[in-house]
Amino acid sequence: MATTPTSTPMPKTNRIGLTVLDYRGGKTTLCAGCGHNAISERIIDAFYEMGVKPERVIKPSGIGCSSKSPAYFMSRSHSFNAVHGRMPSVATGAILANHKLLALGVSGDGDTASIGIGQFVHLMRRNLPLIYVIEDNGVYGLTKGQFSATADLGSKLKSGVSNDLPPIDTCALAIELGATFVGRSFSGDKKQLLAMLKAAIAHRGTVMLDVVSPCVTFNDHEGSTKSYKYMKDHEEPLQDINLIPAFEEIDVEYDPGTTVDVTMHDGSHLRLRKLEEDYDPTNKINAVRRLLEAHERNEVLTGVFYLNSQAPTFIDMLNITDESLATLPDSVVRPGREVLDEVMEQLR
Repeated sequence: MATTPTSTPMPKTNRIGLTVLDYRGGKTTLCAGCGHNAISERIIDAFYEMGVKPERVIKPSGIGCSSKSPAYFMSRSHSFNAVHGRMPSVATGAILANHKLLALGVSGDGDTASIGIGQFVHLMRRNLPLIYVIEDNGVYGLTKGQFSATADLGSKLKSGVSNDLPPIDTCALAIELGATFVGRSFSGDKKQLLAMLKAAIAHRGTVMLDVVSPCVTFNDHEGSTKSYKYMKDHEEPLQDINLIPAFEEIDVEYDPGTTVDVTMHDGSHLRLRKLEEDYDPTNKINAVRRLLEAHERNEVLTGVFYLNSQAPTFIDMLNITDESLATLPDSVVRPGREVLDEVMEQLR
């Protein structure tokens, strides 16, 4: 007796008709259990759920285990693996040339807070439209696990060596310098990290996300302050985070005594339900103070620390034309001989 063939169900698509497979990249070559892989998965989920066209995304990175990560998500996007610590300058050039792109820069704690700290400082103060993700494990994973500049004072290597230098807190630094969306998460906290990445996509300005991402090979042992166990024991979330994208039905009714509701640049709503009654993420001074207090208590504070959705971006400040510079003809972007002669005359 003949049987009726069963039809294969169509894969689920997002609002622009793409499946989650359209946002995946190559097979990871990082260690099994590496926190960086979990971050890549959340990036895939965030861009899929927000319905961002992969071809509209640029993924600059530096050097290190973290900077290999862009190969593992959104293979249809533009990628550039820059020199160690120099991702910010490459990203700046790409965005100025084509500000229609959505930039997601991936760096590591060594790439950012050591050799790249000068570039990091100037990127933060410019408020360039860029999502800057630091995959923070406190060590140099590609060069056998030496301490990085974000390693906490007193933390230990597997060899038993203790770190005797104070750490750089990239979040406190970013807030002070002028980044307009600053937060910290944990690669093992899927719900929080996904919400923060989706909010980052909706924000226009510099987003700096420090994501604690344990290195299972060199920094996941007793005595490490960047291990899975330490994070689970010491993580202190500031708020429950949720993002309602602009393309979904938005109900703006909420209890103002317990929830902060921020309208993002694209019309999405970021909702922060307070776990601490007195915390205001729009207060820069309060944000830095709370980070310092958490450090004194050996807490790893996570959540959105600071958010300013009104500040002008670097693109706004430069008054760049609406058309991307990369698409303009030479006759527009290249000054004629008479202009150069005039400039030279002014310099005499």
